[in-house]
Amino acid sequence: MKNRDSLTAYAMASPALLFLLVFVIAPLFMALRYSFFNVSFYQDSTFVGLRNFSIILKTTLFRQSLINAGKFVCIIVPGMMFFSFLLSNILKILPRTWADFSKTVLYIPGIVSGIAVALIFNFIFNFNAGIINQSLRALGFDRIAFFNSPVLAVLSVSAVTAWIGLGGNTILMYAALVNIPQEYYDAASIDGAGALGKMLFITIPQMKNIFILICISLTTGTLQMFDLPYMMTGGGPASQTLTPMLYLYNNYRDVDKGLGYTIAGALIMLVIIASVNAVIFKIIRSEKSLEA
Repeated sequence: MKNRDSLTAYAMASPALLFLLVFVIAPLFMALRYSFFNVSFYQDSTFVGLRNFSIILKTTLFRQSLINAGKFVCIIVPGMMFFSFLLSNILKILPRTWADFSKTVLYIPGIVSGIAVALIFNFIFNFNAGIINQSLRALGFDRIAFFNSPVLAVLSVSAVTAWIGLGGNTILMYAALVNIPQEYYDAASIDGAGALGKMLFITIPQMKNIFILICISLTTGTLQMFDLPYMMTGGGPASQTLTPMLYLYNNYRDVDKGLGYTIAGALIMLVIIASVNAVIFKIIRSEKSLEA
């Protein structure tokens, strides 16, 4: 009976394992192989060893893109975590009808294409015809060149990214928040705990796992940013919004650079993202919630 159950389990898991092998594991090994070659569409590939990795790691623009990605992570991840947590607590105290309506409104930006969102905000931030600058002119103020200032460009892309993802993360936190047993808060009230004490010693510890999930999701997504910087700033000004994925995309379109070079950069990003996620798991360990 035990052997029969094992065979049934393997049979049920085999389609998923097959898809994983064909579409994930095999392409990964193929990419790893190509990264050691000077791959060209017009001539035979030649083995170059680790030269592709060495070249891309020494490239100033690629290193700048990594720094930019770090800046976006430092801005977007803490900001999204804070405002999602704040909004989820506001949703909890709202009447059910208003809470349901607010959740719907908050989630709408998350289902809109990033390209469409970038086009909308390009119009909003436009120097000549943008809504913001038209309003500033009407009020007698000077217009603001959002995409000509490195600081404003980074903040603009970060704000749009946060606008897209805020609703989904808020709903995730709200779901975790309402699942905390009310008995915990009642017991804390009997012991004389205030609102701040309940937040620090009940709410935040009980939501630890959802914090980890959102933190990893946001960090991974931010390191892979492409569509918004591409559509809004093109990586400018002065390459201050150039992300690693945008840099690799530009190199892929450059026929003078081999495909192996681009694949090497993609593998470097894979290692970086995996390492960052491992560090987050190490620092914030996931724990099973204990019921009273």
